[in-house]
Formats: sequence, structure tokens, C-alpha cells
Amino acid sequence: MKQFFRTPISLLAGLGLLLGATAAQAEGKIRVAQQFGIAYLILDVVQDQKLIEKHGKAQGLDIEVEWAQISGATAMNEALLAGSLDVVSAGVPPMLTLWDRTKGKQNVKAVAALGALPNYLITTNPNIKSLKDFSDKDRIAVPAAGTGFQSRTLQIETAKLFGKENAKKYDAISVSLPHPDATAALIAGGTEINSHFSSAPFYYQALAGNPKVRKVLSSYDILGGPATFNVLYSTQKFHDENPKTYKAFYAALREAAEFVRKDKAAGTGKAADVFIRVQKSKLDPALVKKIIEDPENDFTVNPQNTYIYADKLHAIDVLKNKAASWKDYFFEEAWAHPGS
Repeated sequence: MKQFFRTPISLLAGLGLLLGATAAQAEGKIRVAQQFGIAYLILDVVQDQKLIEKHGKAQGLDIEVEWAQISGATAMNEALLAGSLDVVSAGVPPMLTLWDRTKGKQNVKAVAALGALPNYLITTNPNIKSLKDFSDKDRIAVPAAGTGFQSRTLQIETAKLFGKENAKKYDAISVSLPHPDATAALIAGGTEINSHFSSAPFYYQALAGNPKVRKVLSSYDILGGPATFNVLYSTQKFHDENPKTYKAFYAALREAAEFVRKDKAAGTGKAADVFIRVQKSKLDPALVKKIIEDPENDFTVNPQNTYIYADKLHAIDVLKNKAASWKDYFFEEAWAHPGS
């Protein structure tokens, strides 16, 4: 399974060397970081088609774009606050955590969504029919136990089932493990890991690779329907001091999302080709095309059901600040389009 996952850049010190940490960037330069996987398809299209540069030129601006791939929200957040990056990407809960902590200071806010894609809680334990059936003997693999997208989503559901005081009940049986390793463990069997809160393409692979693997629930079940998985976010400083660059970036995102939408409708597979080319993926092109065309997966920059996270995470004391709406933690460029 490791052939699907490249070595992450996780140390901030190394990041500074690679990207050149500076206190501020002049108009006409943007440093963007994404994580690994199909959920970042929109950014792959932006990079492949040089759409930031295109929209910069439309404003008479030559924009220098630097791209990085980093694994994990912690490294993303540290780099953003250190000034090593201008725009980073992660799940909605990690973004909201940084929005909460920087409110009134760096004022980190979301730029755009990267799509509504479900995560599946899957298991090989035949006795587990629902979340209530997990016991102390089970182990749930998640990328970042206790703090990541998957754990925060579980905490919301657990609080609903067992009360606010028990929101972190399943943190005790959660194990931090990269998606590829967790997927390999479920397919092979024989390890303590018998469950995994998994994103695409990994739950597709696990469900196909081992007949004992079953879906317990989806993040969509917890959130009441399609919901944004990952978002892009930046600081108020970058947003305000680089209006043309920011405008070009946002326009590029919208054009890339439209490219994926049209390709999905036509079934041409061009978006799958972009993903494989940009991320140097070893995945079967047919599987990538299947994931992109899956009706559950919506590659849109419009935020969907993000406010549920803001509301519920505040209710269980993960967030100190209470947002009035999704517009509180998104920059105003996104307000002109549908969102929630």
C-alpha cells in the first residue's frame, strides 16, 4: 500500500529550508501547500493548468507560484503561522481550531472548500453494527488521534450518543496511523487495528481488498448529508496585502472546480489523468475515474455543512469562539456564492 503514499514533509525546520520562511510576501507571489490524495484534485488542476498564473495575467500581474505537499494539519498550521506558507489545506476541524486560536490576532480564515467527500468508518469486526458496539478491545486507526478531521467527527457523534461529557470516549481506542498503513492493516488482517475512519481512495481499496471489511457509518451520516471534507485557509495579512494575487487564486480555484464538474458529467477521465500526473500516483486510472465520478463525491469550492462543525465543536468545548454563521470563518470572496 505504501506505493500510494510519498514521504511527507513534516518538520517545520525542514519546511523553512525548502520554502524559505519569510515574514511577508510581496504582491505577485503565493506559496500553497496541499496534502496527498484525491481530495486535493481541484488544486491538482490549478497547478497542472497554471490557472493562478492565467488569472494573474488577466490583471496584468505575473504571479510566482510555489507548491508544496505536506502530510498533516499540524505541520500546515505551524508553517502558516511561521510565514513559511501563504495558503494551506486541511480538514474543516483543524481549520476551525486555527480560526479560533488566532481570532483577533492573525485572523486565519478559510479561502474555499475543496469538495464534499465522505469518510467511512470501516471495520473487520463482525460484532460491530453501529458506533455503540465498539469496545475497549477494538482499535480505530485515524491520521491524528484526538484532533484530526476523523476524530473530531467521531467526537460530535459520540457526544450525541453518550452526552457532551463523553465526547472523547473513543479517543482511548483511536490510534494515529497514516491512511495507507491502516488500509494495509485491514486488508491483511492479523493486527490490533480492526477499524479505520478512512478517506478516498483508501476505503475503496479496503472494501475491495478484504471481504471482511464493512462500512459502519459515513461522515455524511453524522453531519446530516454531504459536507465539506477539506478547505484552504490563509491569514488576514496575506489576504489584505495581496488583493490581486488572492483574487487570481480564488478565480483559479473556481475554474478548476468547473473543469472537474464538466469532466465528471462527460466521463472523459481528463481529471483523473491530471490527478495521476500531478501527484505521480500509482493508482489504477480506472479507480481514480470511478472515485471522481462517484455521486457521493462533489468537487466544489462552495462550503457545505461546515457550520455543523463550528456549532458542535463549540458545544463540546473544542472551540472557545462561537461562530454566528459560516461567513464568520470564510473570507468575503466566498460569500458571493452558496455556502453553509
